Amino acid sequence: MRDEKSQSGGPQKGRNSTGKSFSDRRSAGRPHPERGSRSSGPRPSGKGGENSGEREEYVWVLDYLPYGKAVNARSLSQKKPLVQAVGDKKFTLMELVPKNGVIPEIQARVYIGSGDRDTIDHVKQRIGYPDLTHGANLELPYILEACVRHQEERFVKFFNEAHSITTRLHMLELLPGIGKKLMWSIIDEHKKGDFKSFQDIHERIPSLHDPAKVLAHRIEEELKDDFIKYRLFTTPPRRQRPA
Repeated sequence: MRDEKSQSGGPQKGRNSTGKSFSDRRSAGRPHPERGSRSSGPRPSGKGGENSGEREEYVWVLDYLPYGKAVNARSLSQKKPLVQAVGDKKFTLMELVPKNGVIPEIQARVYIGSGDRDTIDHVKQRIGYPDLTHGANLELPYILEACVRHQEERFVKFFNEAHSITTRLHMLELLPGIGKKLMWSIIDEHKKGDFKSFQDIHERIPSLHDPAKVLAHRIEEELKDDFIKYRLFTTPPRRQRPA
């Protein structure tokens, strides 16, 4: 895998890999974590998660279509190449047009911000999960996990700053496989000191086997469901204009 402008890490599995999906009550008299401070940390919202005002500067290539998408009767020779990708800040799904003669590598992390770009000419449009090609759909889980691992500090910070959303629901409970019991284990362990890494989280909370996979699965859930109530890491899809 190639990072156009400095990258460490990447997906460990590709389209042909066989990944495995991972798949209580509150203690009596125990105060709910919503009593604590809410002055910092990511805030779930129907209007998007953290850093909702930022534009994507890097994307991960999900699929490359040398002749674009077959949506009309134009000959293949007239169609322009197209790239489907996911941003690594807000996980925006989008289609981009590569520069002439450039063939982006699937799983590559490429720059789309202002200034010189080596791979992408311009962003064509934002898309939704149903617009992904079959190939992009297969790559997405592995790319999301790679993206989370690539930004480990950011996502470890999420565990350190997670807080209650309501009197009955904590942000940690929105992560797949985390119920009340595991939530309290994470909260109690965090009181002893901030988590330093994914490995540190796993060592201190052995039942949380792979935090990166859990986070990636949550991001995928948010991308798949346009009407999901709480968004921790993504922005809601743009409303379709009436025809």
